[in-house]
Amino acid sequence: MAVGTTLLGLLQQHPAHGYELKRAYDERFSAGRPLAYGQVYSTLARLLKHGLVEVDGVESGDGPERKRYAITEDGVADVDRWLSTPETPAQHLQSVLYTKLVLALVTGRSATQLLDVQREAHLEQMRVLTRRKSGGDLLDQLVCDHALFHLEADLRWLELTAARIDDLATEVTR
Repeated sequence: MAVGTTLLGLLQQHPAHGYELKRAYDERFSAGRPLAYGQVYSTLARLLKHGLVEVDGVESGDGPERKRYAITEDGVADVDRWLSTPETPAQHLQSVLYTKLVLALVTGRSATQLLDVQREAHLEQMRVLTRRKSGGDLLDQLVCDHALFHLEADLRWLELTAARIDDLATEVTR
């Protein structure tokens, strides 16, 4: 994810301090991996250097001064460009799973066992996501649906590969 552009998008709502941006980012986008404070402040420094944000105010308190950041016109244009540019669909042509499968076959290990273990890991992750989805808000449901659909596609590939395992073994061990 483009952290800088995401922070710019959050700043479009209203000016904010770094810790407010981190909290908003973590609530909406972290998926269990909170953004580090250091990353927030280094990203804000880079955005400031490039003229995409400006310091909107400084507050003194018991600790260090807190800067409030606001998005600039150039920052808004950057968000507009990012949102209007389609993401390149991931092709997954050389996934780690594919590499493991081929290596299992060429080294004489059980590719069927590898596929079975991977299938179980996918199913377990699907159960976790389904539970999370059932108790989540709409944002959580959408994130879970996206992940579930990818896992379903992987499961279809695992089944297809299992059905072709003998032909694949012949092909890769020539």
